[in-house]
Amino acid sequence: MRPDRETNNAIIYCLAIAAARHGITVLFTTAMSNHHHTGIHDPDGNYPAFIEHFHKLFAKCQNALRGRWENFWSSEQTSVVRLVDPSDVIDKMVYALTNPVKDGLVERAHHWPGVTSLGAVLHRKALVANRPKHFFREEGPMPETVTLSFARPPGFEELSADSFAAMLLERVRAVEEDASSERRRTGATVLGRRAVLSQKPTDRPASREPRRELDPRVAARSKWSRIEALLRNRAFRYAYAAARAALVAGVRDVVFPAGSYWLRRFAGAYCAPPHLAPS
Repeated sequence: MRPDRETNNAIIYCLAIAAARHGITVLFTTAMSNHHHTGIHDPDGNYPAFIEHFHKLFAKCQNALRGRWENFWSSEQTSVVRLVDPSDVIDKMVYALTNPVKDGLVERAHHWPGVTSLGAVLHRKALVANRPKHFFREEGPMPETVTLSFARPPGFEELSADSFAAMLLERVRAVEEDASSERRRTGATVLGRRAVLSQKPTDRPASREPRRELDPRVAARSKWSRIEALLRNRAFRYAYAAARAALVAGVRDVVFPAGSYWLRRFAGAYCAPPHLAPS
C-alpha cells in the first residue's frame, strides 16, 4: 500500500463504493503503507458486509496493480472497535490522522502522501477518485468517478463546521508538538515524504508486530461508559444464545436481538430494531 497516486486513488474509490452500497457514513480515514484506520457510522448494522466489500475490492484492485496473486490482507479477523462516547470518536480520529506523525514518517499530519481525511474534514471537501483503469473494465458497470465525503461524528451537532474543524486541528497540532519534542529529546528524525514514496511496494517493517496482546472490542475514556458497553455486549450474547437455542428447538418466529447479522442476512431471521438492543 505504498501511497503512490494509483494506490491512493484505488483506496478512495473502493472505500466510497463500499460505503455507498452498504449505507455506511465515513467519519475519517488514514491509509498507511500496510494498514488503514477508518471510522464509520453504521446505522443499519451492515459493517461486516461493508468491510468484506471494501477489503475484497481493494485487494483485487491492488493485486492487479502490483502483479500479485497471493492473499493481500492478514488472515486475522479485522479489528473493529466500538467507540462509546463522542469524546472517544474524536480521540480515535486524532489518533488515526496523526498516525504518520507518531510513527516518525512525517513532521506534520498534512504532509502524509497517502490517503487522509484531514484536509477534507478541515476544508469540508470530498475526496474524488476515478475508476482504476488497471483493474475495472472501461465498459463495465462501475462508475467512472466517485466522491468520498466525511460526516461530522454524532454528538457534535451543537458545534458549527468551523468550530469542529478548529477543535480537530488544535488536537492534531498538540500531537504534532508532542512528537516534535520527543524527537528533540531522543535525536530522532522523520523519514519524510520523499523517502516514503521511494520505498518498494515489497518492503516490510524491520521490527516484529506484537502478538498475543489484548484485542479490544470497545473503547471508552470514561470507566463507567466502558463498563456499560461491556455489559451491553454480555447481554447481547445471552439474548442471542437464548434465541438461537429456541430456533434450533423449532421456534420459527423467535426474535433475535438487535445487532444480529449472519442469521438476519442469510437465513431471514427476525431481529429486534436497533432501539430495542439489550441493555
